[in-house]
Amino acid sequence: MEAVCKGAKSEGGTTIGILPGGSPGTANDYVDIPVATNMGYARNVAVVSTGSSVIAVGGAFGTLSEIAYALSYGIPVVSLNSWPLTLRGDGQPVGDGYIIADDPADAVQKAIAAAEARTVDTGTVAFSEPITRALDSRGNPTVEAEVTLTDGSVGLALVPSGASTGRYEALELRDGDASRFGGNGTKTAVANVNDRIAPALKGTSPFVQRDIDAALRELDGSDDKSGLGANAVLAVSMAAARAASVSAGDSLWRHLSDGRPVSLPVPMLNILNGGRHASNSADVQEFMVAPAGFERFSDALRAGVEIYQSLKSILRDSGHNLNVGDEGGFAPTLPSNRDAIEVVLQAIASAGYEPGRQVYIALDVAASELWNAETGEYDLAREGTSLSAEQLVALYAGWCDEYPIISIEDGLFEDDWDGWTTLTQQLGNRIQLVGDDLLVTNISRLRRGIDTAAANAILLKPNQIGTISETEDALSMARDAGWTAVMSHRSGETEDTTIADLAVAWDVGQIKTGAPARSERVAKYNRLLRIEAELGPDARYAGKSIYRHLIL
Repeated sequence: MEAVCKGAKSEGGTTIGILPGGSPGTANDYVDIPVATNMGYARNVAVVSTGSSVIAVGGAFGTLSEIAYALSYGIPVVSLNSWPLTLRGDGQPVGDGYIIADDPADAVQKAIAAAEARTVDTGTVAFSEPITRALDSRGNPTVEAEVTLTDGSVGLALVPSGASTGRYEALELRDGDASRFGGNGTKTAVANVNDRIAPALKGTSPFVQRDIDAALRELDGSDDKSGLGANAVLAVSMAAARAASVSAGDSLWRHLSDGRPVSLPVPMLNILNGGRHASNSADVQEFMVAPAGFERFSDALRAGVEIYQSLKSILRDSGHNLNVGDEGGFAPTLPSNRDAIEVVLQAIASAGYEPGRQVYIALDVAASELWNAETGEYDLAREGTSLSAEQLVALYAGWCDEYPIISIEDGLFEDDWDGWTTLTQQLGNRIQLVGDDLLVTNISRLRRGIDTAAANAILLKPNQIGTISETEDALSMARDAGWTAVMSHRSGETEDTTIADLAVAWDVGQIKTGAPARSERVAKYNRLLRIEAELGPDARYAGKSIYRHLIL
């Protein structure tokens, strides 16, 4: 909704406005400008009441009935009246905490001051090389961004890195200098944050995430974030969101949910690793358990942890090594992929849970790693065979007939669109078919996937696309098509827990964040437990409802 107001700009460029109907004289010297009137998108707004209308700083504002909403989120409200602000009709006070102004001129100055006190000061947005302040779970440098607001609020974020990466992902900028970290240094990305992003964002409000992310995309100027590096861009996008939530006195999930329904996601715990995430293990990259058949997230997570410990005992008793892969799952040497599924089933039963009712199996095949471009087939070394797309789909169908598999991720090569369509036609009404390398959290590729009925779910990895807003755009498009979604970590992780908050804030329904081992994985689970406790009786676990479109 838009309304025409009278407005002007201060010397610093801050927009001041007054809705029609204000007190005589307060609109003098203002010009007509359009302003959005949905307060939900304007947590940075300083509002000035003139009794029957509102003056706002920051561009977007609402009527008196929305001032209570503003105050509840810590938005500064400036009143021209010494009496308490009241809602229209009922005469009840809208709340405490507003600022009293003596006259319109004083109100405008106080509104400007209040708004500017809530804008981004990115002078400390990143660290300076040669000191590397942050490493990921594989010991490679990563980008850490720190956004400080002029009110003293600070947001800190660290970005992850993938091992099995799709060719269409946004560019993760590495230095390529073999003398430092084997070429994996991030001096260039850090310099882009300090020298290019920080000056551009200084003085910008952090309370409208889309505005921050739009500014980052414009500054980058490329389709794949190669201008600044997706690692540089995402670090600032996440850190700004965190700073805004701290300033508003909210948890990150509550800040980003903007009052919409939230839920605790089904955890997809990667308890057995293969492929690129392990050495001398199975062809399939991840064998996961999805404890969907529970009423509460904490109960589901407990089941996952107990199954993980059960698997450890089974492997030990069978004489296998207990090495773990990048994501914390065990990486035993097994004769075949089927043997891996069997031992996971054994662990579920041994832990006292019922496969196919309480706990399901999910696979991430990472088939792009199996694709042989020369032969046009998929090489399954553990199986001692190579298969066409049709044969591989038939193999999956056989597994689904035999085992309680609820989800297969990246079942085919990232450019095998025809194969993906065949896979979806054959299995799409029975299980979730997740596009990761195929879709890379990119709405252009997602649109093609929807149009060709390739897959029925998307994996959401913020560092594949570069900003929080673009990640949410992919989720929205998938939902509009009737697809499901899975929030995901990367194999090279950090202690940053942003994805846990995003999964809750956006009601995603599912999350992949590794095994219940290695602190960079457990940090996300612990964050979700804290959010569940914060929600109390209002905590809702997505559970089986997320798979309602499937035949279970």
